[in-house]
Amino acid sequence: MPNNPQIDVNQLNQAKANVTLTQTLLSQAIEKSSSDPTLAQEAIKQATTEIANAQTAVSQVQSALISQKSE
Repeated sequence: MPNNPQIDVNQLNQAKANVTLTQTLLSQAIEKSSSDPTLAQEAIKQATTEIANAQTAVSQVQSALISQKSE
């Protein structure tokens, strides 16, 4: 029987949520870029964190798949 790798859907859903929040934050940054640069900068900072969190979650899923394939 072939060993089908298990994908952690919870982690992928978390990454998807991070990306959705990133989109919202970047939209806020764009809207506030002229009227409130400080708020725009804070939204960009938060978006950067969300992107990093999404990347981490996706990388963990990918690493788990690679290690399952090599077993």
